[in-house]
Amino acid sequence: MRILVATDAWRPQVNGVVRSLESVAKALLDLGAEIEFLTPQGFASIPLPTYGEIRLALATTRAVSKRLEGPVIDHIHIATEGPVGFAARHYCLRAKRSFTTSYHTRFPEYIAARTRIPESITYAVLRHFHNAGAGTMVSTASIANDLQRRGFKRLMHWSRGVDHAQFSPAKKVVMDLPRPIFLYAGRLATEKNLEAFLSLDLPGSKVVAGDGPSRKALQAAFPDAHYLGAQSSDALAVLYASADVFVFPSRTDTFGMVLLEALSCGLPVAALPVPGPLDVVGSSGAGVLDNDLRAACLAALDIPREKARAHALTYTWANSARQFLDNVILAKSGGQRRLIAAPSGFPA
Repeated sequence: MRILVATDAWRPQVNGVVRSLESVAKALLDLGAEIEFLTPQGFASIPLPTYGEIRLALATTRAVSKRLEGPVIDHIHIATEGPVGFAARHYCLRAKRSFTTSYHTRFPEYIAARTRIPESITYAVLRHFHNAGAGTMVSTASIANDLQRRGFKRLMHWSRGVDHAQFSPAKKVVMDLPRPIFLYAGRLATEKNLEAFLSLDLPGSKVVAGDGPSRKALQAAFPDAHYLGAQSSDALAVLYASADVFVFPSRTDTFGMVLLEALSCGLPVAALPVPGPLDVVGSSGAGVLDNDLRAACLAALDIPREKARAHALTYTWANSARQFLDNVILAKSGGQRRLIAAPSGFPA
């Protein structure tokens, strides 16, 4: 089966969406499915307002249609709700082709945090976008339940995986910093709620890996933390394996790929009890979820690293790829799948 994935998120961006798409495409080869990507590459682009590091492709419907009409494609999956995604959706509706979508990012909350646009307006746009497809793939039951309450239909489960060889406790090195070391890795942006972590009174050291529009402001407000900038996946694996606790203060992530990467390196998690951590960590004992983030950070120090690693081993890209392909086959057959209510009901 040849599947085309239309996505606005692509390299040089380094984020969970890009890593997920690349990893699933690789795993799908073993299942007899071939993935092609329609990305912003080859299109002119402009900076995303308020977030210049991300560029929006000037992808017209005509240009995208030409690319989709060329090769023989068995199914089209639209991964993002950007210019490429909207153009691909328009083509599918005009050509009366079945397609699926996926919900990776809580744009309504992100946009509301940066502008005065109410979440209700953005959710209405996204609902219109996704409900036109044969199914919308969602990573967790918590997010699915929220979307269902907001009128999203035909929701399908598509979890994530992690490369256990790349993200391994064996990558540990001795870091020349006072311990314990509390690590955050990810985008430095308003919606990540980093102030909640950096303002905590914690022993040892706070380390921040990543870049984004909030970096300068955070460095000015919290100069005692160690800011490492953007890191490659291999460098992140070393940081995960060498730190003592991974701190995830976000309230808006739909999953949090970095959670799995940290756990796979044997790094316990401290996070808030919100969607993402609730689904990935839950009651596994691999982390501590508490509205008192400082208490969660200190309690996570007592979690055995072997327990964190064991939980991460239940998530594989092979399982993720199988879920994705099953969803595509179901959508093509005209079937429907709804996510069950309880997050614990989903296998990794």
